[in-house]
Amino acid sequence: MAGNAEKAMAALARFRRAQLEEGKVKERRPFLESECKELPKTEKWRRQIVGEISKKVAQIQNTGLGEFRIRDLNDEINELLREKGYWQNRIKELGGPDYARIGPKMLDCEGK
Repeated sequence: MAGNAEKAMAALARFRRAQLEEGKVKERRPFLESECKELPKTEKWRRQIVGEISKKVAQIQNTGLGEFRIRDLNDEINELLREKGYWQNRIKELGGPDYARIGPKMLDCEGK
């Protein structure tokens, strides 16, 4: 006899398979950018990362956050920025635009 855990896993597998067939499951971003071979998908993942960065920047500007939460958010933002750079390099390898060259630049306090 199958245990409750086995039954639950079987039911979950059936549910997941049905969702995949219907196309309702969101595609997950690949762990390595080199696994992505299509330019439109790489740009899609880059846009997703930029959206995540903007959400976290908006969160970090909340004055009610504690110091440790701010540090955690900062670490997450830095990690996402690093990942964004990897995706930008992959886009360039696949023949897409060079976002590092055409993107916004950092300015000093004098605007230079």
